[in-house]
Amino acid sequence: MAMAVAHLLLQLSAAAGGNGGSRNSRMVIPAILLILLQLLLFTALSVDGAASFSFTNACQHPVWVGALHGASSPPLASSGFYLAPSATSRLDAPSSGAWSGTFWARTGCGVDSTTGRFSCATADCGTGDVACQGRGPAPPVSLVEVTLAAPSSGGPDFYDVSLVDGFNVPVRVAPSGGGGDCRPAACAGDVNAMCPADLRVVASSSSGGGGVVACKSACGAYGGARYCCTGQYGTPATCGPTNYSQVFKSVCPSAYSYAYDDASSTFTCSGASTYDVTFCPGS
Repeated sequence: MAMAVAHLLLQLSAAAGGNGGSRNSRMVIPAILLILLQLLLFTALSVDGAASFSFTNACQHPVWVGALHGASSPPLASSGFYLAPSATSRLDAPSSGAWSGTFWARTGCGVDSTTGRFSCATADCGTGDVACQGRGPAPPVSLVEVTLAAPSSGGPDFYDVSLVDGFNVPVRVAPSGGGGDCRPAACAGDVNAMCPADLRVVASSSSGGGGVVACKSACGAYGGARYCCTGQYGTPATCGPTNYSQVFKSVCPSAYSYAYDDASSTFTCSGASTYDVTFCPGS
């Protein structure tokens, strides 16, 4: 798009400087040039600002990616798909550039031979299908959260990795092609290996060999205002880390470990062209 703008400007500039034009036409053409330049640059920014999401499965096992758009955002082209080990896939953001939503990995998935329903051992979205169709994951789940700013707004994108709803697989999200801080947000460590006994989710021997496949949050395991940052604990001043959330934080220091863990866990980038989501990035 930028090349097309430059080419058109060169043509119009040549016309303005030609010997055959009248004085009035030479005065009008620069004004037209300015208007066209503004329109074309706006169009170029709108198109070039639209980001895409790239997904890589670096795990030793397959995952089924889930995608959920925010309430005020349009759905993406797919809300769930299979991703084999070492495979990659891509989804485009809306052409407007503005979008918010979450991504996650489901594990231990399969189709019940009797009912024909698809389900997963972790992070299932409950549709009975590979597509999540506007439904979110059942915790515990490691979430990638992204909010893309409209290119015309001048504001940054926000992104993070959240363990507020627990953990199932390591994950990283990294912007490319943007300006500003633009650091990766990640939970690359294996929280399952450090999960307290009372928060562990253990797979059945038929689906996961009886090992720990996920780690609940304290809110998910016990509820209560203190663990869930609700009620009298519903502000940053009153809801701080707990012994449970500190376990998550020790393994994944740049990920959200509880609802108000903003200081070390929120990341920004301006104008990124792609957000790369990698599952099991430390593998």
